[in-house]
Amino acid sequence: MKVVQAYNDWAATYDADRNLTRDLDEQVTREMLASLRFDSVLEFGCGTGKNTAFLSEIAQQVQALDFSVEMLERARQKSPPANVTFGIADITKPWPVADNSIELVTCNLVLEHIADLSFVFAEAARVVVKGGKIFISELHPFRQYLGVQARFERGQETRTIDAFVHNVTDFTDGAAQNNLSLENIKEWRHEQDGDKPPRLISFLFAKP
Repeated sequence: MKVVQAYNDWAATYDADRNLTRDLDEQVTREMLASLRFDSVLEFGCGTGKNTAFLSEIAQQVQALDFSVEMLERARQKSPPANVTFGIADITKPWPVADNSIELVTCNLVLEHIADLSFVFAEAARVVVKGGKIFISELHPFRQYLGVQARFERGQETRTIDAFVHNVTDFTDGAAQNNLSLENIKEWRHEQDGDKPPRLISFLFAKP
């Protein structure tokens, strides 16, 4: 199912649906970033705002972007803090953000839907300030190898969203090609995953 159509359709129940990946991503984001503080944050792929409120607590200003009109509407309905602004944007096209203007770029559960990561890393490197950081949380490649991808239920139908398999080196090479340094990489399981392969992988890159 095409990505933008899928997320527009999913928006109405996204927060209520049982979704261990979504829940783990929220936990991972808080654990990795809670001790940090920023003047400016760019959240790409904010969806219904599941991480936006937290980001507003660690930043002076948050710019939350998504390409799904319905997801953004759900986020706006949550009465976001005054330091959050929302906007429509496509991560595969030039970002509506000035060069060297953002201290933290976050991207959560988005890149599995992007075929070529090189443009995303180039734009992230362009907009982040010197010393700034880029945080990525994504479906682990091990899960992708097993055929797992984003999906949701509508009645008796399972709707699977278009996705692309990325290896760990797709992320690390994309960063290195744009002179971004890797500060942290971690693998994550939900408490209900048992001995299954890691569910998520997170990266924290920096612009020297």
